[in-house]
Amino acid sequence: MSYILRGTSKNHGIRIFAADTTSMVEEARRIHNTSPVASAALGRAITASSIMGIMMKGDNDKLTLSINGKGPLGTIVCVADSKGTVKGYVSNPLVDIPNRADGKLDVGSAVGINGLVTIIKDMGMKEPYTGQYPLVNGEIAEDLTAYYAYSEQQPSAIALGVLVDVDYSIKAAGGFIVQLMPEAEEKDIDILEKNLSQITSVSHLIDEGKTPEDLINLVLKDLEPMIYEKIPVQYKCDCSRERIEKALISIGKKDLDEIIKEDKLAEISCHFCNTVYHFNEAELIDLRKSLDN
Repeated sequence: MSYILRGTSKNHGIRIFAADTTSMVEEARRIHNTSPVASAALGRAITASSIMGIMMKGDNDKLTLSINGKGPLGTIVCVADSKGTVKGYVSNPLVDIPNRADGKLDVGSAVGINGLVTIIKDMGMKEPYTGQYPLVNGEIAEDLTAYYAYSEQQPSAIALGVLVDVDYSIKAAGGFIVQLMPEAEEKDIDILEKNLSQITSVSHLIDEGKTPEDLINLVLKDLEPMIYEKIPVQYKCDCSRERIEKALISIGKKDLDEIIKEDKLAEISCHFCNTVYHFNEAELIDLRKSLDN
């Protein structure tokens, strides 16, 4: 089971969210049949999106993360709610590029750096909040760290990792986001920086059996960590035939008339779960008639 823990240092000057998302990332890999480097990129992105979703307070709040570095992977899009439920996709799930010189998957080259990380927060207001920042290296964790520092003025440290097995399944996935609060003291920041410098690959720590509890204890060592909440999270698409019908209606009378005249059917595939919805001529005519009411 994938889950996220929410915790703080004892004096509440530092907050942390730590996650094991192995099963969630494996579900995304299974649905999209991603290559190893695409699995790593998408896995990191959905892990971060799930954590950032939980940071939102309203029951109906939603967060969309979009990363496009003009690399061969194309665009990564993830959507998460405030319960940590997430869905996502990459434009080119079968991308295949050489590993880095150290043998690790080259996520940075697959994503690219000539673009932006964009975060949209829909909190039920008149307009959603949108923040953007240029990509740093396409490795996603560092890109989001820079986004928080410069776009939201929130000092953060982010670690994300996905370990792909020899059969392309997900062996381990997870990460953490740790942030300084206004109450943070200088001595605590020094301890935190020392702890972070000693942490190795998050995915390897999880593969070794380390839990999110262990991650929090490592990051907040000597800061008396306190854990407040354990939140089960999952990969789940909320598409439905009704939503697809609304999408078809939204294209307008002219385009619907053209589809009915030329194709006499429509086949719509959901980007997030690959479910295919079929509409025959009679169903399309009914949708077209609804625009006249």
